[in-house]
Amino acid sequence: MVSTQKTKQQSKNRSIEEFTSDIKLLTKEVQDLYRLDQIPWVIGYSGGKDSTATLQLIWNALKELPKDKLTKTVHVITTDTLVENPIVSAWVKNSLKKIEVEAKSQDLPFETHLLQPAAKETFWVGLIGKGYPAPKGKFRWCTERLKIKPSNHFIREVIRQSGEAILVLGIRKAESTKRANRMERYEAHRVRKHLSPNMNLPNSLVYSPIEDWQNDEVWLYLMQWDNPWGYSNKDLLTMYRGASADNECPLVVDTTTPSCGSSRFGCWVCTLVSQDKSLSAMIQNDEEKAWMEPLLDLRAELDTPESRNMRDFRRRNGKVQLYERNLEGSVSIEPIPGPFTKAGREYWLRRLLATQETVRRTAPPEMRDITLITTEELSEIRRIWLEERHEFDDRLPTVYREITGKPFKDPRPGADQSLLGLDEWNILEDLSDGDAMELELMAKLLDTERQYHTKLNRKGIYDALEKCFETSSRSPEEAIANAHRKRELKEAAAAGDVAKVKQLTWSDLKFGDSPDS
Repeated sequence: MVSTQKTKQQSKNRSIEEFTSDIKLLTKEVQDLYRLDQIPWVIGYSGGKDSTATLQLIWNALKELPKDKLTKTVHVITTDTLVENPIVSAWVKNSLKKIEVEAKSQDLPFETHLLQPAAKETFWVGLIGKGYPAPKGKFRWCTERLKIKPSNHFIREVIRQSGEAILVLGIRKAESTKRANRMERYEAHRVRKHLSPNMNLPNSLVYSPIEDWQNDEVWLYLMQWDNPWGYSNKDLLTMYRGASADNECPLVVDTTTPSCGSSRFGCWVCTLVSQDKSLSAMIQNDEEKAWMEPLLDLRAELDTPESRNMRDFRRRNGKVQLYERNLEGSVSIEPIPGPFTKAGREYWLRRLLATQETVRRTAPPEMRDITLITTEELSEIRRIWLEERHEFDDRLPTVYREITGKPFKDPRPGADQSLLGLDEWNILEDLSDGDAMELELMAKLLDTERQYHTKLNRKGIYDALEKCFETSSRSPEEAIANAHRKRELKEAAAAGDVAKVKQLTWSDLKFGDSPDS
């Protein structure tokens, strides 16, 4: 097997003539592979340079085939996470429209599909509805839900209908050493050149025709070969240039020449990186994009340590879990911060809706209908607050009206019908006399009874009511102290300290827990 380093060096040293010859060979390879069988193709298209070059290569190759040979569909899929960079999102959606129109006009077998995560899986439903904190390296809850699931669901459906599928990707070894090493491992199991097994989805293969191209070769191809669906590759170059800090995106001529090939367009809410450099650069390089600054402000606030103050002392399952925290040189054993509290979740809803109203007022005319959170997402958040969090004061419509000046129209059938509402919540607030845990417990008990009241079979109600007591009957101080006792009991048992185990067990019994809890 040729090493990655050697492949890179060969690619860097290629002349334009050699690169042109490689494109001719790839064109023939694409045509042969397409005609080999009836396995449908699925092209991953993000609108970026690599996926554009790949789709363009496939398109130009199939365009040269006789019409009677174009016997199978090529699906072009794009995943919209609903929190994409607005400029890139608009670019990709317009591009998909052009692809669809031109495919029909040129009588080519391309079908476009704009995929989105299910409403219950979106970023804002996770953060505002369920209370998840902004994603971090150790809690990267977003990628699977927003990006992987929608595309995998589509590909699995293609496989279900056809038995197999070939996934065409614009992945390249030059992207990173990690990517190169992974691709080389797959090469050992290849069916044929550029065609590797898909380790994540059975009965599918991955075709990577431009895997050996360098960044400058991708741009060379995009600039010198016309875009076959009529979209401007020069505008794509301009978009990349605008997302580079130095506002430059030259074709690489030697090792000292900077390239915009490393530009990354991602979710504007992403807290997995220290800064959204592409969005910041867009705003810096073009004063007409200053309307997006509120997005940067909201993203920065999501990533601040102060957000810990808006989070519960319990995990989502209602249990207190301790961890060792390095605090000013000493170890502090504290509860792991849980989901955002009721007040915290409402705060982020207000911030998001206010940001949406601001950018709609200040954006250029073609972006005035920008949507940061959809009605379906708001409906799901409302459902979670009402049915899972038992917050039957139903704050979402009120917050929505206060921020937007419009009533919230929930698309869910029967969403506005409930036996409990704001009046009942206000009564509980008066009865709890400022005790947040007592209010939470009473609300959970009442709403749990309400939910079972509407069911024909009330089996399980006692377990549900018992769970309310387990998670909400103690004050924060009592719950945290109990978690420390359980930790000490576990450590004493591990150390074989029988006396301390008996002492702690007796303490737990007095506290209301069973010895084995």
